[in-house]
Amino acid sequence: MMHGLADHLSATLAQIRADGLEKSETVIGSSQSGTVTVGGRQLVNLCANNYLGLADHSEVVEATIKATENFGSGMASVRFICGTHELHKELENSVARYLEKDDAILFGSCFDANGGIFETILGPEDAVISDTLNHASIIDGVRLSKARRYRFQTSDMDDLRLQLQAADDDGARFKLIVTDGVFSMDGFIANLPEICNLAEQYRAAVMIDECHATGHLGEKGRGTPALTGAGGRVDIISGTFGKTLGGAMGGFIAGPQPVIDLLRQRARPYLFSNALPPGVAAGAIKAIEIAEKADDLRRTLANYTARFRSALTEAGFDLVPGETPIIPLMLYDAVKAQKMAQALRDRGVLVSAFSFPVVPREKARIRTQMSAALTDENISFAIDAFIGAGRDVGVI
Repeated sequence: MMHGLADHLSATLAQIRADGLEKSETVIGSSQSGTVTVGGRQLVNLCANNYLGLADHSEVVEATIKATENFGSGMASVRFICGTHELHKELENSVARYLEKDDAILFGSCFDANGGIFETILGPEDAVISDTLNHASIIDGVRLSKARRYRFQTSDMDDLRLQLQAADDDGARFKLIVTDGVFSMDGFIANLPEICNLAEQYRAAVMIDECHATGHLGEKGRGTPALTGAGGRVDIISGTFGKTLGGAMGGFIAGPQPVIDLLRQRARPYLFSNALPPGVAAGAIKAIEIAEKADDLRRTLANYTARFRSALTEAGFDLVPGETPIIPLMLYDAVKAQKMAQALRDRGVLVSAFSFPVVPREKARIRTQMSAALTDENISFAIDAFIGAGRDVGVI
């Protein structure tokens, strides 16, 4: 009954494999930590978003188990019917307090949060000015809205000014600048102070995606606004509990009260998706509590980041410049990136190769990510493995 569609899809898949762009799943048989078990082997883990190592933290696990035992596996409802638990409200209050915003609203993921906000708060008379390297969820969310779309080159403030002026010239009623706080595939930080300066000059609002920042960057882990000094000048923040803040699932929007209130009324991913399980909410509450006080873990993470980056640079690898725990090793060719990832796995280090469409064509890379769950011995082992694999594959 597919009338040739299945054959067409099979041919597309064959071409993906031939181009070296096929993505395979790594099946882990342990908890997510500094090392993981894959196929019975223990590997040093350099590809998780587990920046503070909270994914298997005993207190987070205990909070998750206790809430599941007390309140069940899930709510079996969307929030506005009978799916709102006391833990959801506590988590929303925790996020808002932590990020110093009026209120927050939970979603099933940050992809859902970014997918729901633009069409909810903006109309066809309005404009979204988006960084060209923004996450796919922002791109898709902007596409779902009827707002006019403008794009500026990454961290190019002259281009941002041009796009803001173009939106004004086109008669935009309201303007919203949106950017990743930390760009997930490159690891560098948005120029928030200058973005906010331009926003004030052109009377625009500012939204940032903080998935790769909240919990481990800035004072008390409050993210790129705290790190860059932009502070309360950022209006809306989207983020996740699936990375630093517990590693489970769920996303949020934090911001002004009218934004949050309208999202509760009209954001489709919120209205039509099941509520987060109580255990997930309880684990995220505990993760925020830990992260806010985790200066020791942030120092460990920063030390590992500096050490690993310095060693790979000295060895001759082509790294994207940056200061965050995301350290991309550029290989440009998708097949070579896959070979490098496999060579590292053979040597006991788990990494992932990234290629189109996750990154632009001819920008294939190995994205490494540091974690406070690693040890000094893990870092030494990984450095040696990278040098050996790099020589084997002909990268260095």
